[in-house]
Amino acid sequence: MLLRHIRYFLAVAEHRNFTRAAAALHVSQPALSQQIKQLEALLGVQLFDRSGKSVRLTDAGEAWMGHAKLGMQHLHAGARAIQDVGTAHRGVLRCAAPPTLSLYLIGPLIARFHALHPGVTVSFLEIAQEDIEAMLINDELDIGIAFSPQQPKELDYTPLYEEQLGFVTGAGHRLAARSAALPLAAFAAEPLVLLNKSFATRQQIDAYCASHGIAAKVAVEVNAIGALVEIVRQGTLATVLPNPISAAYTDLHAVALLPPMPSRHVVYAWRKGAYRTAASKALVDVLTDLVRDLTSGAQ
Repeated sequence: MLLRHIRYFLAVAEHRNFTRAAAALHVSQPALSQQIKQLEALLGVQLFDRSGKSVRLTDAGEAWMGHAKLGMQHLHAGARAIQDVGTAHRGVLRCAAPPTLSLYLIGPLIARFHALHPGVTVSFLEIAQEDIEAMLINDELDIGIAFSPQQPKELDYTPLYEEQLGFVTGAGHRLAARSAALPLAAFAAEPLVLLNKSFATRQQIDAYCASHGIAAKVAVEVNAIGALVEIVRQGTLATVLPNPISAAYTDLHAVALLPPMPSRHVVYAWRKGAYRTAASKALVDVLTDLVRDLTSGAQ
């Protein structure tokens, strides 16, 4: 059995079509079909049902799929280990974080990391928490920065700090100078610009409102954290954001909520049993130092 047999099997299983799989692999369809037939002969079973309009896995194919994926993960990890050779002088670091964290944490993190390890190419994704977890499990990321308590058993999480959400206005908002906490009734009456419901931050806001029997007054809904911040900075709509974001902008003003929203834990995560590259361990060192500076008020 050859490595290409596994690659070809996984491509057909993903695309459920020999022609599309062949195109993705940059091989001819007859060559791909021949390789799959060789694999089936080696295993002594039929892996694909080709009788319908689309190709589907047989029971034997389903049983072998997990082992094939795991085998590819181990082979890729081995290749990274050879390239890594125990130092963070070269290679590629694959990492990700949710949008609200990327707005204030990722910029200084990557800047510090690159200054210390300029030979490492950083591949960073700004994606939702569930996508980070799925990509870690599938060995498509080396490390993710996310929130607890979502903790799939396949991942190891290490706490970093607690993040508090608060009511945030721009400088021109009538509540910008308010020092007293904002009660629930006043919060419910304020027109807000919020992230859409696919974001973990919005889900936490909605859960807070539901737990207190109120509904947020959503005037504008966006799918980009940068757009949200600019709308608040330049207009008269308020929002709810993590306190570190409002602290990073001189023209954003945080007003405490009464009762406050529950805090959430920021963590870093990697797949259990995965090879931990020197670059990913170096990123953790830089991240730990940065968080210490942020939480102590250092610049």
